[in-house]
Amino acid sequence: MHTTIPATAIDIYRSLPEGTRCEVLYNQLITTPAPNTTHQFISVKISSLLFVFLEKAKTGVVLEAPTDVYLMEMQSVVQPDVMVIMNENNNIIREDGIHGAPDIIFEILSGNRTHDTLKKKTLYEEAGVKEYFIVDPSDKTVIMFAYNDSKRYELIYELKGKITSEVLGISFEL
Repeated sequence: MHTTIPATAIDIYRSLPEGTRCEVLYNQLITTPAPNTTHQFISVKISSLLFVFLEKAKTGVVLEAPTDVYLMEMQSVVQPDVMVIMNENNNIIREDGIHGAPDIIFEILSGNRTHDTLKKKTLYEEAGVKEYFIVDPSDKTVIMFAYNDSKRYELIYELKGKITSEVLGISFEL
């Protein structure tokens, strides 16, 4: 019997049992607890609204966690709460997950807020995610960052209970 020793955290991640709650950020394996019900209610609402919009517009697809997003250049595999991939980028969709940066990502805060507000924000910025939304479920504050021409995130707004996406051209209430 020949066994290969994992060389990276992504190799270890791929060997874990299905359903293991973890991600890889910059070659570091990070475990995460299951989200609470408030988090899940918001996630379902965002996904549902986006699904209905995208089905009608036929401009992209919405996926939700747990869907693996491989950002290999950054040695990372994450599972954003909700993501949108526009039709022109659908070549990143594969059977085992997403291989490249989704166009839009939504992260709903839970547990370790630094994980979403700093570490993942930096990762998504480096990967070129066009819009990054951080939702605080305690008061439904939405913070939106957009990728600019300088290849950096720019804070666009911080609002309570409202999501506006320039990429999609829509606005909706939480």
